Amino acid sequence: MPLPVKKEQYTFADCLTWDEGERVEIIYGEAFLMAPPSSRHQEIAFEIGRQLGNFLEGKKCRVYPAPFGVRLFERDGEQPQDVDTMVEPDISVVCDKSKIDEHGCKGAPDFIAEILSPSTRRYDRLVKLNLYQKAGVREYWIVDPDTQSVQVFLQDGNGFLRIFEEYEPKDVAKVNVLDGCFIELGKVFSESTDGK
Repeated sequence: MPLPVKKEQYTFADCLTWDEGERVEIIYGEAFLMAPPSSRHQEIAFEIGRQLGNFLEGKKCRVYPAPFGVRLFERDGEQPQDVDTMVEPDISVVCDKSKIDEHGCKGAPDFIAEILSPSTRRYDRLVKLNLYQKAGVREYWIVDPDTQSVQVFLQDGNGFLRIFEEYEPKDVAKVNVLDGCFIELGKVFSESTDGK
């Protein structure tokens, strides 16, 4: 079933009726259609996910690439029609298996990475940062393909995601919520097929 043209308030119950090909996030009941990611975006997401997956092999935490629905504020006992926020981070790491169900993640992942694109730059830096902060995401990466940089935000103990570190293209970036995990950014930002 295609996305309805207009509705005042969407819930996760609506998301479950849409075509799997539709990439839509709902934030406090408002629906946001997402453009298909570029090949460069996918290459970066794949490489970060690959390195995380290799590190997590045999460990309790799991990495989930998009499309993967995260219902940031869903509480126990709530039904799909009660949930008004569902996002699809580019990469999520979840360490609490009880948060995972057939539809994705219920509650905040431990780690989220978003890869900027021209259409999501402001959205990821403002709207998503505030959402992830409110939900209690412990570590948030903003990955910028244009500047080949990574900004790392960590919870400061007072409920705020604060910038903790910035990395350049050839750096090795520490994943703070995963003891001993590092991402080689030289591999993440290596030359892609489109020459960028």
